[in-house]
Parts: sequence; structure tokens; C-alpha cells
Amino acid sequence: MSLVPDLEAIAREPWLSFQLHGQHYAVLLSRVSEVIRDCVPTPVPGAADDLLGICHLRGNIVPVMDGRRRLGLAGNSASDAATTRIVVCSHETHRVGIRVDAVGDLLQPKLEAIELPPARSGRVDDPVQAVMGWHGGFVALLDVPKLCRLDRGIKEAA
Repeated sequence: MSLVPDLEAIAREPWLSFQLHGQHYAVLLSRVSEVIRDCVPTPVPGAADDLLGICHLRGNIVPVMDGRRRLGLAGNSASDAATTRIVVCSHETHRVGIRVDAVGDLLQPKLEAIELPPARSGRVDDPVQAVMGWHGGFVALLDVPKLCRLDRGIKEAA
């Protein structure tokens, strides 16, 4: 299994963009089960620092992560309650919510605009798999299993 992302595969599908602390990120649209209004998750004692808690979503318990904390960004919470959303991502049978500052556009990456991300030392669990030039800046394209910390548990269970 290659650790280098397949840039052609990345360009085949649309991505849902969102903002965290003024920066742009995106996840594969096919990995998004829904986008919901922000809620107050029930805290889980002893949970990781980036886990806000759990919420009930149509009879299912869904963990909710703070997108800012998960990606190592400054600030403890979203700035505008009117735009804050939870992007519910899915991987296999798992669903995890990511609290974001605002949901953006659907993106259809062009292969020539996608690049491998710069190396970030000390981040073995870095979910950024590629970056794409966009609106004079860039969008970080995220790997959902790594973002939601599902890749480790799935490998260990196999």
C-alpha cells in the first residue's frame, strides 16, 4: 500500500470545502453523509482533547470533533454561531462529526492544480493528503479516515 496519494483519483470526485480559523479545507463529498447545525455535544470524560463529545443523530451516537483542535489551529471555538456547522463524515460503518466555522463550495479539482502537501515534521497522523490552488490561496484536501482517526482503529481490528 503506497503512502503517496493518487492525485488522479483525488481529481475524479467533487469535494466539500469548509473553513477553520480562516483557512480552507475540503473532504470528499462522497464521504460526507450530511451537514447539520451546530449542537452542544455531551462531553465524554477522559476523551481526547479534540473530541467535543457525542450527539444523538436520528437514533445514532455520533462523536463530534473540534476541527480546529484536530488540525492544530489556534482558537478554541468557531467565531460565528450562525455559520458554524458539523460536517458528518462517514468511513465504512463509522460516522464522525467535525465542527467547522463555515461550510463552503463544492470543488471539482483539476489534476494540474493538485500538489502533494509540504512535509510537516512531527505529524504522523496528518490528515492533509494534498493541496490545491484556489482563489489566490490554497485548499487542503483531507483524508477522512485520518481526519477522524479511523484508519488506526480499522487497521488494528483487521
